[in-house]
Amino acid sequence: MSGKLGEILVKENLISAEQLKQALEHQRANGGRLGNSLVKLGFLSDDEVTAVLSRQYGVPSINLAYFEVDPNVIKLVPIETAMKYQVLPLSRVGSSLTLAMADPTNVFAMDDIKFMTGFNIEPVVASETAITDAIKKHYGSIEDVERKKEIEELVSFIDEGQTESVELEAEDESTLNLAQLERAAEEAPVIKLVNYILTDAVKRGASDIHMEPYEKEYRVRYRIDGLLQTIMNPPVKLRDAIISRVKIMAKLDISEKRLPQDGRIMIKMMHNGRKKQLDFRVSVLPTLHGEKIVMRLLDKENLRLDMTKLGFEPESLEKFQKAIFKPYGMVLVTGPTGSGKTNTLYSSIAQLNKADTNIITAEDPVEFQLPGINQVQMKEQIGLNFAAALRSFLRQDPNIILVGEIRDFETAEIAIKAALTGHLVLSTLHTNDAPATISRLMNMGIEPFLVATSVHLICAQRLVRRICTECRVEDPVSPQVLIDAGFTPEEVKTVKVYKGQGCSACGNKGYRGRVGLYEVLEVTDEMRELILVGASALELRKKAIEQGMISLRRSGLTKVAAGQTTLEEVIRETVL
Repeated sequence: MSGKLGEILVKENLISAEQLKQALEHQRANGGRLGNSLVKLGFLSDDEVTAVLSRQYGVPSINLAYFEVDPNVIKLVPIETAMKYQVLPLSRVGSSLTLAMADPTNVFAMDDIKFMTGFNIEPVVASETAITDAIKKHYGSIEDVERKKEIEELVSFIDEGQTESVELEAEDESTLNLAQLERAAEEAPVIKLVNYILTDAVKRGASDIHMEPYEKEYRVRYRIDGLLQTIMNPPVKLRDAIISRVKIMAKLDISEKRLPQDGRIMIKMMHNGRKKQLDFRVSVLPTLHGEKIVMRLLDKENLRLDMTKLGFEPESLEKFQKAIFKPYGMVLVTGPTGSGKTNTLYSSIAQLNKADTNIITAEDPVEFQLPGINQVQMKEQIGLNFAAALRSFLRQDPNIILVGEIRDFETAEIAIKAALTGHLVLSTLHTNDAPATISRLMNMGIEPFLVATSVHLICAQRLVRRICTECRVEDPVSPQVLIDAGFTPEEVKTVKVYKGQGCSACGNKGYRGRVGLYEVLEVTDEMRELILVGASALELRKKAIEQGMISLRRSGLTKVAAGQTTLEEVIRETVL
């Protein structure tokens, strides 16, 4: 079948002449192929366009969504060539390479790829939309490819003898000369590499950077949306120079390699066309093969102080706000490290921060500086711990006290006494859920009557990855799986589950950003009676759910039903 695609489609009554006219206008305005415009305007499906193209060009068609591409074949054609010609290498048999093409008549593309690979080209036709999506899926986004190239060039530049003076050789680390270390850390390539690691982490939206030495490799990983991803493997010979560079930036002792150290790095950089100031909290830990460095990125712009945007269910948020606006008592936020507890506490005190209120915080470390709030940094080495700070706070006429963490009996005791003597105390604890926090305080040695009268509310939280809105699609899940996860049979009839299929916006992960799951336990009079008679965490949980507490799992399922996260994420972070 020959002729123009538009004419064929109109002739076969697949589209009207008016629709063809609209599609041609869309094509002129946005570029691309006519088939792509017809699909975007919703006049035809991808499969319909592909079937007509197959008949038009006399070559087989393929649905790329259901085709497994060999990763080794993908490497034969660079991403630049694939995007330039809108092609995707699919498979190789003998001396023939099967190539999916949006335009199988493009002889220049086939000649170029034949010359590049040395294989004969067997074309099959696929729609432009399908090829674009498949290129993103199999190659990654252009940004990822460029970033990978940049890392490879940087590491190869360092590895190809450009830093002969950087390489340090010593039988024992203790024999390394301090001047040698300083000189190595100030070498231009090492500075460039460390700066790249810091700025690249910001661009990728990482929350932490891990620099880990092993016997035969040196690994750099970023934590993005809660999961660690390996980014690069710099040469092992640069290990000491890189560690020394980070220590110099964090104003740490580069000669001390036996003890853990903590410091801070502040950098200014251009990001998205404007200047940003960023803080990195640096922790250095001696390990078997050298010092491991973890840097926590503290970006004020990522701090959400609007409580309505954190992810609380409306009824949970109402209970939480009612508790923090009480004049005295204790509000506890619990959860593992990295679950967003600090963000919740900062959001709370930002709401309470008024000219007539004295707010003092004891933090280890102070993560973000908040105007109008007196923040105190703990210094264990000189005896300034949470308990010592709290004692001093009570002589500072406070209205609200924030204690970074209740770690021991002494801190818990003073905090509870402060809550009972007319102060609002906000703090955190490491427990699995809200009811378990009551038991934890009593296990620390706090009397049940003190816990019952001082604690007004406990909020347990977790962070789960948010589905990327750019590539969100419905995920067909069997009703039994939904029931096993915690949905009721009635809910299963109407609930729709979604997932991200991966696109350039989310780096083909299917997720972008995170959302909080919250379990808010309000300590009512009935709960107090149970605490006084020494009820178990299980009994407290049962009573709290009876009184309307939304559990972490239920909070997660609500967000699954709202299309904000996936079932897998909720199951990974919560229990029934």
